Amino acid sequence: MKIRMKSALLVSLTALAGLAMAQSATDDIAKYREMIADGNPSELYEAAGEDLWKKAMGPKNATLEKCDLGKGPGVVKGAAAELPRYFKDTNKVQDLESRIITCMEKLQGYDPKEIISAGFEKGKRKDVEAVVAYVVTHSKGMKINVPNKHPKEKEMYAMGEKAFYFQGGPMDFSCASCHGEEGKRIRLQDLPNITTQKGAALGFGYWPAYRVSSGNFWTMQRRLNDCYRQQRFPEPIYISDVTIALSVYMGVKANGGEMNTPGLKR
Repeated sequence: MKIRMKSALLVSLTALAGLAMAQSATDDIAKYREMIADGNPSELYEAAGEDLWKKAMGPKNATLEKCDLGKGPGVVKGAAAELPRYFKDTNKVQDLESRIITCMEKLQGYDPKEIISAGFEKGKRKDVEAVVAYVVTHSKGMKINVPNKHPKEKEMYAMGEKAFYFQGGPMDFSCASCHGEEGKRIRLQDLPNITTQKGAALGFGYWPAYRVSSGNFWTMQRRLNDCYRQQRFPEPIYISDVTIALSVYMGVKANGGEMNTPGLKR
């Protein structure tokens, strides 16, 4: 009996020590982010994106200054906080990246297929990523307000919710496996519970972000792509309906939270 009690006590103490170490690591990561937040390397991408926004380019030799991101032609302030959303001219729900590509096609004459088929940080997609950094900076500190009124917005929300809980692949994972309950973590990092408003705001409100570990800027599309990769699912096509739908689901769940983009991640 005494041996069992001692064993149970040892297990409890070990578990507590493990939790303390994990919490210490989480605190250290938070402190590190605070230390370098003032010099977020995303600022370099933002500056490049501003230049691309204002520079005449493409077959039509035009700028993106008349691009309508949902708040009127050329308006970037607050636009990212209200995306994805339905756009009448395309009759689609679009996220920031797909909308920028629409503008690059209609205003500048670029072929969207070439951007979609390019890899991350390659070709014209690299330009899209820089413009994203420029746009999201103008929503920092604002309230997340992703609309969910139009029938197509509601349809995409439902698709995103279904995709979030869809379980499969060689590891039998889903988005919810990591982001469907409290207390989950990976590599000592807390994973936000996207099913709650607070958790969704932590997830949605800090992406796009600069990834310190990879040394580059990641858009939301790239973040979602990597989630699928880690689940061992086939990686989704860039700006496909499922990735936009997941963003709709997260964004609507996060409504009322704060935009902290561009974020700074491990």
